[in-house]
Amino acid sequence: MTTDTTLDQPVPDARLTAPLDPPTTGDITVAFLISADAELVDFAGPWGVFEYVHLDDGRNPFTLHTVAATTEPVRISGGMVIVPGHDLHSAPAPDIVVVPAMDTRKLAPEVLDWLRRVHHGTAVTMSVCNGSFVLGQAGLLDGRTATAHHGGYRALRATFPEVTVVRGVRYVEDGRIATAGGLTSGTDLALRIVERYFGRTVARRTATQLEYQGTGWMHPDSNSEFAAEAANASDQPACPVCGMPVPPDDPLTLEHDGSTWHFCCTWCQEQFAAAPQRFVDAG
Repeated sequence: MTTDTTLDQPVPDARLTAPLDPPTTGDITVAFLISADAELVDFAGPWGVFEYVHLDDGRNPFTLHTVAATTEPVRISGGMVIVPGHDLHSAPAPDIVVVPAMDTRKLAPEVLDWLRRVHHGTAVTMSVCNGSFVLGQAGLLDGRTATAHHGGYRALRATFPEVTVVRGVRYVEDGRIATAGGLTSGTDLALRIVERYFGRTVARRTATQLEYQGTGWMHPDSNSEFAAEAANASDQPACPVCGMPVPPDDPLTLEHDGSTWHFCCTWCQEQFAAAPQRFVDAG
């Protein structure tokens, strides 16, 4: 298999974006998009960051709310049920949108329409983990650089070939789009956004208040353990969809183009079977 070397490059410093100016009036409105199977960690981390920001005068400049296709209860990861605060029509215009990983097969088309529409007015539209697939599905990553959970690098590149996927980073910033790596990377990206608005001192104070000891928000290349592609040796093949190592005697296999492909789970096997050449080319 050939390897696209651009996938393995750290995020270039030139893509790190400029400071953000707070609105001249009112608070900074943050919308957290919720849909079926949304990953709790992906949005709970950023929610906590924005909740605990306090400026020198003690004021919290962020207003937070959840938004979904409707205000009917939504079952998210782990079985938790959330009642969204707003539907797509009642949600205030956001300055920041946070998009967690979710089941894109259950995503209402109008949600993607809403994302495209509000993105025109946001300071940052950010995804966490495989929430980048939602941004990609909305067409917001076309021609951009992005990242995802380390198990989603290959699938993101295969699904959206016009996107330059960056491995081994906590987050990638590209204009008004920002994408975080897996799960807790969203906390780092949220702290980075606080820093862009109010400076490093306020961001550090927020991290201290949260007793958060990670420094990835200052060092986005600190996910380097995921920068290298998993070896695809005969005694330890890699899943062509997520890149995870697979035991060679695992029964989840498919034949394609004269080769046997091994899969870590039935979901990856199904994704490959639906469009095998797409994943072969991405590998």
